[in-house]
Amino acid sequence: MIAGRRGRVRNDPAQYDELADHWWRPHGAFAALHWLAAARAEHVPPALDPGAVLVDLACGGGLMAPHVARLGYRHVGVDLGLPGLRLARGHGVLPVRGSVLCVPLVDGCADVVVAGEILEHVDDDVGVLAECARLLRPGGTLVLDALAAGRLSTLVNVHLLERLPGGPPRGLHDPALFVDRARLLAAADRLGLDLRLVGLRPSLRQAVGWLLGRRELVAMKPIRWTGVVFAGYGRKR
Repeated sequence: MIAGRRGRVRNDPAQYDELADHWWRPHGAFAALHWLAAARAEHVPPALDPGAVLVDLACGGGLMAPHVARLGYRHVGVDLGLPGLRLARGHGVLPVRGSVLCVPLVDGCADVVVAGEILEHVDDDVGVLAECARLLRPGGTLVLDALAAGRLSTLVNVHLLERLPGGPPRGLHDPALFVDRARLLAAADRLGLDLRLVGLRPSLRQAVGWLLGRRELVAMKPIRWTGVVFAGYGRKR
């Protein structure tokens, strides 16, 4: 592990609890998570029936909630942090306290599983992917996003973005946990998931508007290169 701000070990989940009042601030410490939540929603199909379930792994304060409600799903949020779960419940999420590596939900319960910005925070990203596959019904949709392993990703996501407004809080990420994309794709295939990866970047024009206080949301643009931030879109076979 690498030491973060004030000697704290990087990737300390206590930071999420300490910054709980930032979850719903469009210009707070988790601003970029609002942008990513909107990008995920673009790849979630509308619910086909009123009982359809979307399981949101590491849901935090429930930033997916407005999008999930619009799409017609019952929104189940899984997280370890109680402050975030309390906020999520206030936004219509059914909160479940539990680990993303051992989700306390039954097999095949989900029409959609979202795993946003969690793979780079666990010691076993393939284990999280296995839980996604277990929770999904056949034909169900998987949407994820994560930080890629590599020197450039570390430079951008840790040494640059942690020092810029709208970037992650200092010490939030440990680059040793960043995701090996080839390993992830190979594991997806073994688990019966058809998964494709695309790169993501914020709209530069909108990001400038956000920095100037003229926007609350910045669109995430798909790009071919997946070496810094990437998304994964797939289905269970």
